[in-house]
Amino acid sequence: MADEPLVLGIETSCDETGVGIVRGTTLLADAVASSVDEHARFGGVVPEVASRAHLEAMVPTVERALKDAGVSARDLDGIAVTAGPGLAGALLVGVSAAKAYAYALGKPLYGVNHLASHICVDQLEHGALPEPTMALLVSGGHSSLLLSTDITSDVRPMGATIDDAAGEAFDKIARVLNLGFPGGPVIDRYAKEGDPKAISFPRGLTGPRDPAYDFSFSGLKTAVARWIEAKRAAGEEVPVRDVAASFQEAVVDVLTRKAVRACKDQGVDHLMIGGGVAANSRLRVLAQERCEAAGIRLRVPRPKLCTDNGAMVAALGAEMVARGRAASDWDLSADSSLPVTDPHVPGASHTHTHTHDHVHEVSKENLYS
Repeated sequence: MADEPLVLGIETSCDETGVGIVRGTTLLADAVASSVDEHARFGGVVPEVASRAHLEAMVPTVERALKDAGVSARDLDGIAVTAGPGLAGALLVGVSAAKAYAYALGKPLYGVNHLASHICVDQLEHGALPEPTMALLVSGGHSSLLLSTDITSDVRPMGATIDDAAGEAFDKIARVLNLGFPGGPVIDRYAKEGDPKAISFPRGLTGPRDPAYDFSFSGLKTAVARWIEAKRAAGEEVPVRDVAASFQEAVVDVLTRKAVRACKDQGVDHLMIGGGVAANSRLRVLAQERCEAAGIRLRVPRPKLCTDNGAMVAALGAEMVARGRAASDWDLSADSSLPVTDPHVPGASHTHTHTHDHVHEVSKENLYS
């Protein structure tokens, strides 16, 4: 094995079939097959549709990633896969594929955590993560504040959404405004032409007695929907751009305020923002302004690495190999509610030293080329 491990990562937690290949902290390939168009007519992700799309896309996406990286599957030092959290059926497709490839190639298998992967992907953009790092992860399924002191073994939840995730709120408001699905990119686009101060929407859980690091966007979503309904009931035109801008401002105001507060309270001088909503242009600008004012260094990967992708899984897998973490056993299963406190799922029979003992030597010949 080279000093920098060559790892392939598979991500199927939701509607993106992602396959990435990294060498150490260098990204070699990031192939993605999205089924988002198949879900658009339903206004949200349909688990069964997602699972079937993963089945169809898996092998072609793996082959494309290997071709893009210019490497042979036999050169890999490990196979990493998202074991959770996520949609159970979708996760099972990825875990099953990863097991098959690992078995056929005679390579160690690493089941890793989706949220920890979103943090680790920043290493592909900005180099090794400082320890500790505060991470704000915001997507359609998650809004979390996490403290990472070791991305492979110690990730602590500081706060999370108690109802709707930020990305989920974007989708729902976009639907009310008849802007389509997914809502994040289209609201971002309309908001650029609107006034973020036009309408005063509520900021959830920001009172003095509210949980300092938890999030709530359900009340905001309801307030925006009722405001729009009232306009329509009165026969007035809804100022879509102003609504989008004011709603977006309410979301990113709360996200950045709580993230900076967590950094200050915990004495952490690095903030990393990841997840699909991290691609939001206003979130990036406001986070930069508030971090600079607080003396905190902000790290945000480029937008393509913020959304679900295989590169982030490969990045965490490579870190597992580099730090000698235990590989997973063949009984690795998908866990739709895998806690972030488990950055990876090691085999029960292994200690925390790198081992290939679980790999079947008989399969190392030309079962896959």
